[in-house]
Amino acid sequence: MHIVHVFVHVKPDRIGEFISATKKNAENSLKEPGVDRFDVIQDAKDDTQFVLCEVYKSPEDAIKHKETEHYRIWRDTVTDMMVEPRNGVLYKNIFPGDDRWAS
Repeated sequence: MHIVHVFVHVKPDRIGEFISATKKNAENSLKEPGVDRFDVIQDAKDDTQFVLCEVYKSPEDAIKHKETEHYRIWRDTVTDMMVEPRNGVLYKNIFPGDDRWAS
């Protein structure tokens, strides 16, 4: 598994646009064969803070994701909506085991 949490701080006046663009990207990402999960969550106390929880079958699938048209459109669309550049953190899977993820 290749798990990335992407932390995004969005400008307050761009939250709605960011959510719309990010949901579209997430929906298309879930159609990719190497993507097991693509969650979009928002901080309950600070509406400007988001985390994208991305789970890929392999590091190569994460690379393929960044080559898709829908990712490039999302990236180019949301860059100006951010207070600062997004930050991705790589995680390793502990539980459930890799065999329990959707395929």
